Amino acid sequence: MNVLVIGSGGREHTIAWKLLQSPQVKKVYCAPGNGGTAQIAQNVPIGVNDFAALAQFVKDEGIDLTVVGPEDPLLGGIVDFFEERNLPIFGPNGRAAMIEGSKSFAKRLMMRYNIPTSAYESFIDYESAIAFVREQGAPIVIKADGLAAGKGVVVAETLEEAEEALRQIMEESIFGEAGTRVVVEECMFGEELSLLSFVDGETVKPMITSQDHKRIFNDDRGPNTGGMGTYAPVPQMSEELVDQIVETIVKPMAKGMAQDGIPFKGILYTGLMITEQGPKVVEFNARFGDPETQVILPLLETDLLEIVVATIKGELDTVDVKWKKGSAVCVVMAAPGYPGDYPKGQLIEGLDRTGENVTVFHAGTKAAEEGIVTSGGRVLGVTATGEDLEKARAAAYETVQAISFEGAQYRTDIAAKAMRHQNNSR
Repeated sequence: MNVLVIGSGGREHTIAWKLLQSPQVKKVYCAPGNGGTAQIAQNVPIGVNDFAALAQFVKDEGIDLTVVGPEDPLLGGIVDFFEERNLPIFGPNGRAAMIEGSKSFAKRLMMRYNIPTSAYESFIDYESAIAFVREQGAPIVIKADGLAAGKGVVVAETLEEAEEALRQIMEESIFGEAGTRVVVEECMFGEELSLLSFVDGETVKPMITSQDHKRIFNDDRGPNTGGMGTYAPVPQMSEELVDQIVETIVKPMAKGMAQDGIPFKGILYTGLMITEQGPKVVEFNARFGDPETQVILPLLETDLLEIVVATIKGELDTVDVKWKKGSAVCVVMAAPGYPGDYPKGQLIEGLDRTGENVTVFHAGTKAAEEGIVTSGGRVLGVTATGEDLEKARAAAYETVQAISFEGAQYRTDIAAKAMRHQNNSR
C-alpha cells in the first residue's frame, strides 16, 4: 500500500516511521513533512488545509490510504471531503472532531453522558466572565474555547492572573477566533495522565498510558507549551485504574456520540486528572497527541496499518492490539525563546550520534544546503526505549547531550518522578 501522512511535526514523523514497519506498506508520502520525514519518506509540498490539492495528489499517485496527524484539517472537515470522493482516510469527521475544536461542546457532551469532569461555565462576554471569576476566586482555570496549539489554557493561581488571562484572550484576542468564547473551570488537583484509544464508533481499544510535561521549565514551572517531553507507560497508574477510565469515561463518550449521530472514528485522546474523587477529564482531543505519539508507537507491537484499516472499516473489534514490554521516554529539544518568539534556520549538529534504541523524531526542522536546520519552536523529540524507565531515560538524555543547535533548551526532569515511583515500588 502507498500511504499519505498529513502534517509536519514530530507526531507525523513518528506515524510515518511506524507505518513503514508494516510489511504491507510500500511507500509513505508526507504533506508537507519536515527534515526528518524527508529521510524516510517522500515529502510533498502541499499544505494540510489544501483539501483539493491533497485529494488530487492521492488520486494521481494511486495512494491507498491517508492518515491525518494534526487537528486543524480534521476540524476543517478533511475526512468528510475525502469520504465524499471515496478516498480512504483515517480520522474523525468534522462534527466528531468538534470534541477538540470546542471545549464548551466537549463539556456539554460530558455532562450529557455523565462523564466526570470539572465544574465550568462558558462566556462570550468579557464583563460576565470577569464577574464570574471574581465570584469564584482563585485558583481557577481559563481556557480559550477553540484551538490554540496547546497554549490556550491558563491555570491562574491568583485573581490577577485570571483577569489578565481573560483580558489577553477576550480583549486582545491573542488566540484569535479561538478566544471568542472562553471556558472557566474549577481547578482540579492531582496527577495528570493521557490515555489514547483507537475508536471505530463504539469499539474502544485503549493504548498504554503516557504522561506529558506541558510547562517549559523543570518542576512544571513557566508557561504551557505543546509538550516538552513524555514517557510511557505510567508506572504509578494501575491496570484497575485504566480499566475504570475506559469503562466510565472513554466507552461512555464513544457510545454517547454514536447514539447522538456523531460516531467517532480515529484516535480519541483523553486528558485526565487523577483526583482524590477519582479520574476526571481535563480535555478530549481528536487525534494522536504530540509528543505522546513518540513514546506510544515505539511500544506498539501490532501492525499500525492493520489497526488503521480495521478502524476505517468499522472492524476494530477483530484486531488484538498488543504492546511490547518496557518503557519509552521522549525529551523535546526546543528553540531558544519558545513558547514565545524564537529564531529559525539554526544548524543542528550531532543527529548521527544516536544511541542504541534511540530514535530522533523531527518536529520543527527542514533540510537546507548546509544540513538539517531548525524551523519551529519544538525542534526534536529524542525518544528512547528500554526495559524500564531508568534505562530509557538515560539513553534519551545521552543522545540529547550529543545533539546541539544554538540556544537549544530542554527539561532535565522528564520522567524523573515516575522513575522514583518505579524504583520505590520494586
